[in-house]
Amino acid sequence: MPTGRRLLIYSHDSFGLGHLRRCRAIAHDLVARYADLSVLILSGSPIIGSFDFKSRVDFVRVPGVIKLKNGDYTSLKLNINLSKTLEIRQSIITHTASAFDPDMFLVDKEPLGLRGEVEETLDLLTGRGRQCVLGLRDVMDEPKALYLEWQRKGVFPALERYYRDIWVYGLPEMFDPISEIPGMARLADRISFTGYIERAATEPDRLAPGLQLPERPYVLVMAGGGGDGAALVDLVLRAYETDPTIPHPALVIFGPFMSLEQRNQFQERADRLPEVYATTFEANPEALYGPAVGVVAMGGYNTFCEILSFNKPALIVPRTEPRLEQLIRAQRAERLGLVRMLGDGDEQRPEAMAACLHDIAGWPRPSAARRRRLLGGLDRIAELCAPAFDPEKRIARSA
Repeated sequence: MPTGRRLLIYSHDSFGLGHLRRCRAIAHDLVARYADLSVLILSGSPIIGSFDFKSRVDFVRVPGVIKLKNGDYTSLKLNINLSKTLEIRQSIITHTASAFDPDMFLVDKEPLGLRGEVEETLDLLTGRGRQCVLGLRDVMDEPKALYLEWQRKGVFPALERYYRDIWVYGLPEMFDPISEIPGMARLADRISFTGYIERAATEPDRLAPGLQLPERPYVLVMAGGGGDGAALVDLVLRAYETDPTIPHPALVIFGPFMSLEQRNQFQERADRLPEVYATTFEANPEALYGPAVGVVAMGGYNTFCEILSFNKPALIVPRTEPRLEQLIRAQRAERLGLVRMLGDGDEQRPEAMAACLHDIAGWPRPSAARRRRLLGGLDRIAELCAPAFDPEKRIARSA
């Protein structure tokens, strides 16, 4: 039987970085606060091994799956059908939970897991009296679309049956599921808004060896995981190709899931531009924000947290498929004065992007409009964890 306090985190995503990076940030913060806590992360990410993990944080990788453009899933690496892949995943998840026997089970975003793969584990752990928590990012999707999806998946009965607590990693000023998602009002007493999960700066010497940085302050261009970031990268490159007078160089992070063909094409274009530097992936992106005069990004949850944490002027070019999450976040953040947004259509011309790149260093920083409680998510999460992880054992967060 494991000793000490234990937290099991489920992060279903196989394609993208958002869920994994959010779960890792929470895990690292909690082990710094609770001296006898161990955290195990269940993940389908094929690049989880590229990240470093603190002492008392480890991971179990389940076979990956990938979502196709038609909405179906298929195995990421194995030459077996989806049902067999899901059977293997579910078996690993359930047996890991049974052996690890966590005090708390934190499920990220998907209440029942991918195709219901964590329902057996939820049933097991609630039967043992363990606390099951659902963690939701600030914006999930357009409310009606999310409601219909959750209805189809049978999520609402599962929320009432399994989840004692629901944590929203944001604030109601940005998105309020209680009032905006039909069916959530009856769960209001279980919902806690944590605020955004702040990120701490890391030293430049933790960057990947060989990464070439501009010698002058630069515009940091973040394409997220990269799987759907080609349009953003192309727009930025066209801006530099169109206007050689842009005053700041650009550092473009393609993302590890961008196709090799697209990366090679973009790298060839970047190599022809003396003011554009590019790389595929950086496991410690926090170290890149210090010299940046501004950020251009698609506006996923983690990048948005970094923009707020490092107080950088930002231009968001949100994707609108398969979800409207990024568009909604960008629109509401712009109304709050936190970022600026470049919409679709005529706004996404290279001349429009170039004009923004000329001016971005002089834009107001998010702190000029920062709302009360905007950051502080990790502090609030630690408070919510205290009953499960023994208040007497709690320690102050390490420097």
